[in-house]
Amino acid sequence: MKSILIVDDSSAIRRMLRTVLDGRSDWKVCGEARNGREGIDQALQLCPDLILLDLSMPVMNGFQAARELQRLLPKVPILMFTTFSNAQVEREALALGVSAVKAKSEGLHSLYRTIHDLLEAA
Repeated sequence: MKSILIVDDSSAIRRMLRTVLDGRSDWKVCGEARNGREGIDQALQLCPDLILLDLSMPVMNGFQAARELQRLLPKVPILMFTTFSNAQVEREALALGVSAVKAKSEGLHSLYRTIHDLLEAA
C-alpha cells in the first residue's frame, strides 16, 4: 500500500482528498498538513510515498515547501495540486523539483492517473 501526504490549507479539500484517496485499496492517506512548514514536518515524520502539495498556503507556500522537500526527501515525488495552474507556475514548480502539476479544476480522474503514474515511476 502506498502512502500519500496531503498538504493544503483548505480543510474541505483535505477532507475530500482523504475520502477519495482512502477509497482505493492500494493507497492510504498517511497524514495531512495545513501549510508548507507543517507539510515538511509531517513528511519527515511519516516518510510518505508521495506528497500532494497545494501552492497557495499561509506560513510557507508550495514553492517554498517544494524546494525544501526536494532537498530533504529527493526521492519522494511531489504532485502540486493547485487552483493557480498555468504555464509559468508549472515551469517554476518543475524547476524546483516538483514531479507534476495538476489544476484542481481538472477533476479526480486526471488526479488519480497522475498519482498512479508517479507512484509507479518511483
